[in-house]
Amino acid sequence: MINISEVSETNMMIEKENLDVRTITMGISLLDCIDTDLARLKKNIYEKIYESAKDLVKTGNDISGEYGIPIVNKRISVTPISLVGASACHYTSDYVEIARILDKAARDVGVNFLGGYSALVSKGMTPSDKLLIESIPDALACTELVCSSVNVGSTRTGIDMDAVRLMGRIVRRTAEKTADRDSLGCAKLVVFCNAPDDNPFMAGAFHGVTEADRILNIGVSGPGVVKKALESVHGSSFEVLCETVKKTAFKVTRVGQLVAREASERLHVPFGIIDLSLAPTPAIGDSVADILCEMGLEHAGAPGTTAALALLNDQVKKGGVMASSYVGGLSGAFIPVSEDQGMIDAVTAGALTLEKLEAMTCVCSVGLDMIAVPGRTSAATISGIIADEMAIGMINGKTTAVRLIPVIGKDVGDTVEFGGLLGHAPVMPVNPFSCEEFITRKGRIPAPIHSFKN
Repeated sequence: MINISEVSETNMMIEKENLDVRTITMGISLLDCIDTDLARLKKNIYEKIYESAKDLVKTGNDISGEYGIPIVNKRISVTPISLVGASACHYTSDYVEIARILDKAARDVGVNFLGGYSALVSKGMTPSDKLLIESIPDALACTELVCSSVNVGSTRTGIDMDAVRLMGRIVRRTAEKTADRDSLGCAKLVVFCNAPDDNPFMAGAFHGVTEADRILNIGVSGPGVVKKALESVHGSSFEVLCETVKKTAFKVTRVGQLVAREASERLHVPFGIIDLSLAPTPAIGDSVADILCEMGLEHAGAPGTTAALALLNDQVKKGGVMASSYVGGLSGAFIPVSEDQGMIDAVTAGALTLEKLEAMTCVCSVGLDMIAVPGRTSAATISGIIADEMAIGMINGKTTAVRLIPVIGKDVGDTVEFGGLLGHAPVMPVNPFSCEEFITRKGRIPAPIHSFKN
């Protein structure tokens, strides 16, 4: 059991070191909303979301006020919409109508984002999956709170390269549809390999079909807390370094456990998992890159960066699993460029490249995240970058993702302002050589031999 003394122990973390509960995400199953009539389906979706989540924001605010723990975001994830809309949606415009009703429901209950405008196509696409994917650019252009994700690969099934090729075009079209907002639509679109069913973080959250009717998943974040702890053991051995990260992660996770218990009791919704992810923000002192520098690197991207990130990610997980029986989601360290001032500084200094970021994704929690690239980047090149990242996830049996933003009208050297938690990003160069002949091949890349475990 958690008591108030444990919360008191974290006061300094909250006040001085940017500790927060990044999100309470309510997962809602929409499977019982399915109908062959689009109008009835939309009505069912709105009513299920509204009735389930109408008290979510108030409850989060109440807990935050009572315990003094910042709860930054309240979010919703829903069943992948390609499953929910399959019977009623016959045109891409039908799916866009569902996106609009999701956006309205999210606005009316007051959450920050709603995830689940999604399709799971790691082994192939149904007609419904393809329709939804084709609708993504219009859906993200006409909504503000809806987030979209597409899972195109897994360790068990391989990589659907037809879907990878299509997603390169979809990312490009989404950028063009939202060009008047610095291609912001792409910041709400992520391509996955091995996507988890219980991820509370946007833009990749969706409510997996293995989950209960409703569930609460908590995302906790504290890069500033970890950095401050490491300052106290500056120059110590790797053993001391690891123990410090692990103990700090334990304390941070306990804060999440408290919030999870309270929210579950008040909302009468089962607690799912705590995702202990060092998810940075643009705020000074809330940076994963700064942790790496405190370990002894001049900049993130310097030789040794991948080893330092691997150490950090592993110790965060080890500390978290000792603090809660239900740690899940992504859990570890995120390396989004636009949301981490230390990463931005490293790119500006020339220490961090797209290729180095790709190497770092082998050991971090997600992948190539919130990276702005030149607006002229071709769909084939985007697909090639996605394919590379999916291969890392497939071979290593881990979640990887790509959230790439080809900013229309911008080039290397320009900076893009997204605002809020999305921050700002320098436009990074992309390898100019073509992969089009490879990407235009049809079919799937088979699963690796170690996937065959039955």
